[in-house]
Amino acid sequence: MIRTSKENLHSIYVVLFLYIAFFFLQMQDAERYRAIFAFERDAVMAGQVWRLFTFQFVQGSFLGSPALSLFFTLLIAYIMGSAVEEEWGTFDFVTLLLLSNLGSAVVAFALDLTVLGSFAISYSLLFVFATIYPDQVFYIFFVLPMKVRWLGYIAAALLLFGAVMRSPDSLAALGGALLSYGWFLWRFRPGMRVPRPRKAFVPPAPVATAATESVAATNLARFSAMKEALASGSHENVEALASSIRPDIVPGVNICPPADYKPENEDGYCVRCEGFAECSVRYLDLKTAEKS
Repeated sequence: MIRTSKENLHSIYVVLFLYIAFFFLQMQDAERYRAIFAFERDAVMAGQVWRLFTFQFVQGSFLGSPALSLFFTLLIAYIMGSAVEEEWGTFDFVTLLLLSNLGSAVVAFALDLTVLGSFAISYSLLFVFATIYPDQVFYIFFVLPMKVRWLGYIAAALLLFGAVMRSPDSLAALGGALLSYGWFLWRFRPGMRVPRPRKAFVPPAPVATAATESVAATNLARFSAMKEALASGSHENVEALASSIRPDIVPGVNICPPADYKPENEDGYCVRCEGFAECSVRYLDLKTAEKS
């Protein structure tokens, strides 16, 4: 995982609100919606600059229902967007969406295309999410399990096919995906590939509660200790760390049920409360059981 220290302002909710608001505008008069909000070079040159952004907010028809299309758009945007924004912070997350938007707009402008489509969510965000969490499982139609990496491969194949067939929407989406994903590789991937040095692990003493030490700082230190213990490959180190964390467990604390706990993530940790005592012990015990 790529953890940054930047603040998460939960801008994904603004994105979800915009999709809902534009959906109601689209439902009132679809033809007029296209005439006002689609990207058109001549209209942009005439001063209608809002088209540089509004062309991203449109719903197709899934199984004959635009409302169903909106539901899946919101679901995918929330699951992927909230995870990526939590991982990066709001600034980098919004930068990704804006670069995707910019890349699509530049291609549409250069080729004089009229485009309308949610490319940033359907492609750019999907490709980044599939790279960060390749083993995350989604259930297609809530039944068929599929790892998100394969969804990314399928989307990329469809996008390239559409671009070869000179589909205006695919060409614009490809421009946005290339620019945003290229920025992602430049911004984050080199740090993901740096191997972690293996060194002797010394279990820390139980963390004493102090007024000057925040819970977040305590959890962060515990999270780092867990990674070191697991990287050491020593069963004794893992057990020693679990024993040192157990005194911090508060009886009766409501923790995530197994359905919400995600050990299948890239590094196995929950993305919402890393270092939380109850979850940390549960995860360490899980790893100990796997090796025994």
